[in-house]
Amino acid sequence: MGFSIVTDSSCNLPREIIEQYDLKIISLVFQSGGKQIRSYVKGETLDLAQFYAAMRRKERITTSSVAPQDCLDIFTAELDAGNDVLYIGFSSGLSATYQTASSILQQLGAEYPNQRVRCVDSLAAALGEGLLVTHAARLREQGQDIEAVTQWLMDNRLHLCHWFTVDDLFFLHRGGRVSKAAAIVGSMVGIKPVLHVDDEGHLIMISKVRGRRASLDALVEKMAQTAIDPAQQTVYIVHGDCEADAQYVRDRVAERFGTKDILISCLEPVIGCHSGPGTIALFYLGTQR
Repeated sequence: MGFSIVTDSSCNLPREIIEQYDLKIISLVFQSGGKQIRSYVKGETLDLAQFYAAMRRKERITTSSVAPQDCLDIFTAELDAGNDVLYIGFSSGLSATYQTASSILQQLGAEYPNQRVRCVDSLAAALGEGLLVTHAARLREQGQDIEAVTQWLMDNRLHLCHWFTVDDLFFLHRGGRVSKAAAIVGSMVGIKPVLHVDDEGHLIMISKVRGRRASLDALVEKMAQTAIDPAQQTVYIVHGDCEADAQYVRDRVAERFGTKDILISCLEPVIGCHSGPGTIALFYLGTQR
């Protein structure tokens, strides 16, 4: 009996990886222009340039937790197919999605006593969550069973480092992450925050630097301090409609550490609407978060 890997669209993985590893995606939704829009629809592509253009105009875009019926539909389909199910979810420190989805899967487990269901709170977001999912999929491809993969995730999720910065503090302020005064002053004097996701899966501001380039260099410096064997790692970079800056970080990582396996992807809307255009995040495995 095989096992299915189910995750949510906040994992931010590109279509080719989703298809390569046959991942099952529960879509989160966002509201924009009076419409409710799914962040992920199989076979379809969102116009992210249009989404970030709306953000730059400071249009109001909101998000909500995952719909229980969407979870039920995907989990039931996999269980009905005779598969065990491993669900890897969006950080419980940032969303109620994990609580909703894991509760539904655990209830279904009682209805399918001959199959195993396992839930892992990634304590991660965006391509940080996606990097954990990718590692899990590779382990499954190598022949590891659901118990071994679940244990690997539990042993390694607090080694998944998220370091990121934003270009405009307005969006973090609107989401309650920084004060209005800090947002105004920071914007006036060119202060850029350096943030990460901590061991509880919460977004935390660590430091501030002056200027965009300095903030990008700070991400690479954080990797230098904590990365485990960086030349041999898979490293993910996500950007909020600022691909040139993502390429800059990629080049610095490749030059400094010799890393060859680096993926760049645009930040999906459910997370992107809280961090805003100009977000850059770097994800890798380290000694600690």
